Amino acid sequence: QVQLVESGGGLVQAGGSLRLSCAASGRTFNSAAMGWFRQAPGKEREFVATVTSTGGGTYSADSVKGRFAISRDNTKNTVYLQMNSLKPEDTAVYYCAARNSPDGSTRVGDFGSWGQGTQVTVSS
Repeated sequence: QVQLVESGGGLVQAGGSLRLSCAASGRTFNSAAMGWFRQAPGKEREFVATVTSTGGGTYSADSVKGRFAISRDNTKNTVYLQMNSLKPEDTAVYYCAARNSPDGSTRVGDFGSWGQGTQVTVSS
């Protein structure tokens, strides 16, 4: 099991940038695909981006493609989400998740470990 702690959220104006970090503990991080998801009030949790266990493969949702980038540093047991050109519709709680597989996924149900979430608010 991997324990996850997100950080880096906050309040930013539209067009600004934030970098989220997710620190993982546990021996299985290097073999786990990671993902970022978000949940806005009254909405279901949705996929944002995923990265394979090696970091060699990434995939992002169409809504963030070209603006957000996921990456990981296996020497630091950390996964990142660089968010640029933020929009008010990006406002949500962002969650980091780990999967018991080296292959990335877009599905919430494929991830077994979740962080507590970090709030991102984008003002217009």
